[in-house]
Amino acid sequence: MKYQTTINNKKYEIDIQKDGSLVVNGTLRKVDFQALGPSMYTILAEGLSHELTIEERDGNVEVLMRGKLYTSKVMDERALIMAQRTGGLAADSGLIQIKAPMPGLIVTVKVEPGQEVKAGQTIVILESMKMQNELKSPRDGVIGQVNVSGGQTVEQNKVLVTIT
Repeated sequence: MKYQTTINNKKYEIDIQKDGSLVVNGTLRKVDFQALGPSMYTILAEGLSHELTIEERDGNVEVLMRGKLYTSKVMDERALIMAQRTGGLAADSGLIQIKAPMPGLIVTVKVEPGQEVKAGQTIVILESMKMQNELKSPRDGVIGQVNVSGGQTVEQNKVLVTIT
């Protein structure tokens, strides 16, 4: 089955083969993907092993890997055709909420209200389970509210920053 995935405004066409391998933008990739728990996975790709946390949130798929949070949109063939026919693939706009993907400690907030940010720019660094996780802006925008500060503890799903 084919999927279109957008990560940091970069599009990938992913075709899952019957043998479990992937074709990503026309290139065959051998991948071993195993579930460790409800949202924890391990992936072995090109001789490297990675642990991932994958959660669906607000219509997006969030992937935490090696301390970095990636927000992606995933559409199967049917959803992609429907979105194209209804004009639903317009550039993201409106309010975005950067939420804590897990409970932790805010190490630093790298933005302030009114500041312009670019897609992929680090907004907040959150420490959880002795790892620092960079939470990044999913698109260009302007910082609205900043609801946290360095040294503050937060619960999962707390809105840290808004972007318009």
